[in-house]
Amino acid sequence: MYTSETQIRVRYAETDQMGVVYYGNYAQYYEMGRAEAIRQLGFTYRELEALGIKMPVTAMSSRYLRPALYDDLLTIKTTLRKLPEGSVIEFHHEVYNEGGELLNTGSVSLVFYDFEKREKVKMHPQMREKLEIFF
Repeated sequence: MYTSETQIRVRYAETDQMGVVYYGNYAQYYEMGRAEAIRQLGFTYRELEALGIKMPVTAMSSRYLRPALYDDLLTIKTTLRKLPEGSVIEFHHEVYNEGGELLNTGSVSLVFYDFEKREKVKMHPQMREKLEIFF
């Protein structure tokens, strides 16, 4: 299993009139957690795209437990529970506030996609090599 943590501070523009994070922003929080999880492996989305691989989202779920508020420092915990065998990779996310309270959980499934061939592919060997040590 591979886990990483990323911290972000809630900006005013991400909240509604009550100072609560608008629910649609969690997709962006998940994306930030995902991108940083890959970066912490020593690999980036940019490098994948340079290799001709894109990762479109195919499914997302989210569960809201407590509100995140303006100026909260959030920790996004991003976990890969299993190493992908096929073309789909699933990231699991937990969002915590500074007090360690779990605010939100979610998952995002993406597919490895060769943009030039216009077809699904397996995880690129360079990325697989970075992840295998965790499984």
